[in-house]
Amino acid sequence: MAAIPFDDRDGYIWQDGELVAWRDAKVHVLTHGLHYASSVFEGERCYSGEIFKSREHTERLHNSARIMGFEIPYTVDEIEAAKRATLDANGLTDAYVRPVAWRGSEMMAVSAQANRIHLAIATWEWPNLFGEASVAGVRLDMADWKRPSPESAPCNAKAAGLYMICTLSKHAAEAKGYTDALMLDYRGRVAEATGANVFFYKDGVVHTPDPDCFLDGITRRTVIAMLKDRQIPVQERAIMPDELSGFEQCFLCGTAAEVTPVAEIGPHTYEVGDFVKGLAQDYNDLVNCESRRQTGPRKRSDILTVAE
Repeated sequence: MAAIPFDDRDGYIWQDGELVAWRDAKVHVLTHGLHYASSVFEGERCYSGEIFKSREHTERLHNSARIMGFEIPYTVDEIEAAKRATLDANGLTDAYVRPVAWRGSEMMAVSAQANRIHLAIATWEWPNLFGEASVAGVRLDMADWKRPSPESAPCNAKAAGLYMICTLSKHAAEAKGYTDALMLDYRGRVAEATGANVFFYKDGVVHTPDPDCFLDGITRRTVIAMLKDRQIPVQERAIMPDELSGFEQCFLCGTAAEVTPVAEIGPHTYEVGDFVKGLAQDYNDLVNCESRRQTGPRKRSDILTVAE
């Protein structure tokens, strides 16, 4: 069954202050954000009517824009209300939420400081990024492209241009039959997958790369907090490729990926064991528990039952 194209759907998209019919949400072909990647975005999930970590995402969107040299002409509170309005207009309670801000089309050159800043918000149903493959564990290739140095790119911004090498890496991996790719950084250290952070487990300790040249994901921080609440040691450190064969279990995390087990990275194999399966279930419990917090949330310790 062919996928429904994203430009030909029913529903509504919030664009520059108003809800417009989905098919009418358009930009001009000479938009600066299209040609020069002057665009920032967020990926968020709504569970049972509540967007998980919604305000944190909106604040990061504002910060990304400032790093990219522009100000979004809507406050955090206004964007929060717009996200809610978009979900309601589309009748969605479990959905993916995509705010995106970009420079417009008033000037077409590298310098475009007078261009209008636009903002749009779309929502749609979208299950786990990896679908059924996430149950048995996804297979990752080793990417040829590397995450750039902070001296070469604005690594702390969720900026569209930073995902160019992610697309190239994922396409190359898929062509070989893999689900995704693991990227190293400019120093040759383990960094992240193309759209998710990576974690490893061995002997009761979780290891994850220090995010000094890639985005410190909101889901990443959530997972680390979950693990620390369970008194599971977490080491944020430099991880070298020659360590990959020594870990027992591995998983990815991100808004779209949620918590997804990894079965292979190139020649290295990992058990999809009780630890990572338990963590995935606990994350699911957490996001759904917080979405129902108006009925009285459980304590964190009541929902974090990661299997040893």
